[in-house]
Amino acid sequence: MKITVILCTYNRCQSLARALESVAVQSLPDHVEWEVLVVDNKSDDQTREVVVDFSRRYPSRFCYLFEPQPGKSHALNSGLRMARGEVLAFIDDDVTAEPTWLQNLVASMHSGDWAGAGGRILPDQTLSPPRWLPIKGRYALAPLAMFDLGNDAGDLTEAPFGTNMAFRKTMFDKYGGFRTDLGPRPGSEMRDEDTEFGQRLLSAGERLRYEPSAVVYHAVPKYRVQKKYFLAWWFDKGRADVRQCEIPGSPRLWGIPLYLVRRIAVWTLRWMLAVRPRQRFDCKVKAWWNAGQIVECHQLRNVKTRAECQARM
Repeated sequence: MKITVILCTYNRCQSLARALESVAVQSLPDHVEWEVLVVDNKSDDQTREVVVDFSRRYPSRFCYLFEPQPGKSHALNSGLRMARGEVLAFIDDDVTAEPTWLQNLVASMHSGDWAGAGGRILPDQTLSPPRWLPIKGRYALAPLAMFDLGNDAGDLTEAPFGTNMAFRKTMFDKYGGFRTDLGPRPGSEMRDEDTEFGQRLLSAGERLRYEPSAVVYHAVPKYRVQKKYFLAWWFDKGRADVRQCEIPGSPRLWGIPLYLVRRIAVWTLRWMLAVRPRQRFDCKVKAWWNAGQIVECHQLRNVKTRAECQARM
């Protein structure tokens, strides 16, 4: 079984070097063929030089690919086209992997039982959540790209996160690549290009495995542990949710289901009345998430209206 590790990067040459160093020392059996494909999404820093240096230090292991069209999904899809592996593993440029990460992530895929796998994503340092950040919710730390479902391996009922996942290449042949209307790009930090693909497989009845022994450590810069980052992330999450599966509901006003209007009013009121910092911010996050859904529903309605007008012309 040949493995291709796909790493897409944009203007993070310093953290990229650390990520590639951790991938370079992966512990796999000698008979396993594997490569690392670094897709440079039009960086203007020293990204190319970093990858060339690794290619020189580890001949035939690291490959450099330049993708000029901005947007992570475009970079990911370029990686899919160039990858030679039967199994494609994904990692980001701001994480470091344990030496056993790749072996553990793909071990279950030697059989035909699993279409893909996802591992644990932990903070790269001790994380002391601020008083305003609720930490008990299932997705409370999702804006920090944390993914930890415990120590027991088994079936995934939710899509893994893109910085620690692997799929059989045939899954992309069967279900298509990453959606280019999702994923970060210049002018937009909307994500979900990774989880949308995983959910596509789950919805089709494919089996994904959770492998807790496949561990990567994600950097948590200070700007991400701020209220404005969390609010912006959840707003974009609401927009991405609508793009993935347009929210049903009627009656509507300007394309917006009225229950969304009621919901944002409820969460806004709870936010204003809450006293405890974490409860207050949790309500505010839900209001922002609903606001993102409302905005996207309205924009989709405008797009459909323009398309209908052009069709009648």
